Amino acid sequence: MENKEGFSFTYSAARQQEVESIRNQYLPKKEDKLEQLRKLHNSATRKAQAWSIALGVVGALVLGTGMSLCMTELSGFLGGTAMFIGIPVGIVGLVLVALAYPVYNRVLKKQRQRIAPQVLQLTEELMG
Repeated sequence: MENKEGFSFTYSAARQQEVESIRNQYLPKKEDKLEQLRKLHNSATRKAQAWSIALGVVGALVLGTGMSLCMTELSGFLGGTAMFIGIPVGIVGLVLVALAYPVYNRVLKKQRQRIAPQVLQLTEELMG
């Protein structure tokens, strides 16, 4: 709209909404207490999962190496002792795979002990 002084103004709701959404991406995030509690809980379980998965994968690879040594003909390379090397290597792999779950439980317990004061504080604030 123009008036006699030469002032012009146009309003676009879509443009304002786009500007506002871009602006909100650069504002500091305001986390509520429940979101903080979820992040704390997930951080403990994530670390435990990472350790147990890593141990399980390494164990599976070692187990596969042992199985491969037992089932292949490497008599020329190892002088017929491939099976006798493969059996202990496979057993080590089995042990590593079997330890993945206890490692998960141990790491999870330690992480929960570490974050327990923060979790208890947040839960009391949320419940009371």
